[in-house]
Amino acid sequence: MAWNDKNDNKNSWNNNEENKLPDLDEVIKDFKNKLGKLLNVKMPSENKMSGGFFKYGVILAIIAWLLSGIYIVDVAEKGIVLRFGAFQEETSQGPHWHIPYPIETVHKVNVNKSREIEIGFRRTGINSNNRISGNVASESLMLTKDENIIDAKFSIQYKVNDAKKYLFNVLGPHLTLRQVAESTIRQVAGQNEMDYIFEERGIVSEIIKEKSQFLLDSYNIGLKITTFNMEDAQPPEQVQSSFDDVVKAREDKERLINEAQTYVNGILPKALGTAARMIEEAKAYKSEVSSKSEGEASRFKQILAEYEKAPSVTKERLYRETMEQVLAKSNKVIVDSKANSIMYLPIDKLIESKYRSEPVTQKQQNNTNKTESTIRNVFRSREVR
Repeated sequence: MAWNDKNDNKNSWNNNEENKLPDLDEVIKDFKNKLGKLLNVKMPSENKMSGGFFKYGVILAIIAWLLSGIYIVDVAEKGIVLRFGAFQEETSQGPHWHIPYPIETVHKVNVNKSREIEIGFRRTGINSNNRISGNVASESLMLTKDENIIDAKFSIQYKVNDAKKYLFNVLGPHLTLRQVAESTIRQVAGQNEMDYIFEERGIVSEIIKEKSQFLLDSYNIGLKITTFNMEDAQPPEQVQSSFDDVVKAREDKERLINEAQTYVNGILPKALGTAARMIEEAKAYKSEVSSKSEGEASRFKQILAEYEKAPSVTKERLYRETMEQVLAKSNKVIVDSKANSIMYLPIDKLIESKYRSEPVTQKQQNNTNKTESTIRNVFRSREVR
């Protein structure tokens, strides 16, 4: 049948009653009736149905509220449970449950995270002189024991070692740590001289760390300082050139001391060796003189014994031995004038020994020539006779 058939009374375009959409409540009601007939169950009335939905909704809301109390604590964290704002317990890693908000709340604190505080500077980079930029003069300038002003910068790394103390004991623990560190730094700087602070940076940093940690523990702040480094320490820029001159003079002093020590190390062994040699020579001379003296004493005793036996003979023998020793060193010849024997003088040997001897002075040469001339004249006179 065509859609435009005017004689059809069942045409949907012209029938206003059939053109209305079905009511949603009627559809649901019809669906329930059919479902009840199919299952052979009597369905509840509308009022009872709305009351059941409310009850189920409340139950689901309670379950969701209870499930919201489940929380998980990471390995590096500690969980702090508060009941109406008061501390209840501390939980470690893993899943946990607490009474949901607003009865209990949970604060998670990372106790393994390394935090850092910078004193005297803010880390914005390194300049061309390898110095940390971002200087904060109000924190870095301080007075030393010898009344010098230094510009020192420190970096502090720390961790939370007690989550409960960290959250509840101090308001603003990070600010408190900064103030404690600044106070300790100025105290230690005021107790030491400038040169000591510059030369013993590691020792000074360790002293400041111990003092700061002692104060933090007394405050029960729940923080632990892991490292305390002196990043830079120098005089203020206004006197930097003068300080460089002082450093150069100190370096020259050290260099001269090292050179002197090197010279001492070179000369001292030689001096010690010479002294040891002289001591040994003195000991040898002492031993020689002592032995010779003992020998002379022994010989004298032997001669004394012989002298007591035959004094005249001993005197003659001693006289002759003494004269032999004396005349053996003399270059003069003594001849007895009463002797008639002819003396033979080896002129060739004398002349030969003359040229072999060491160089003599002009006076000695003249005396020698005169002696040779006299000897020749004596032999000539004897030949004439």
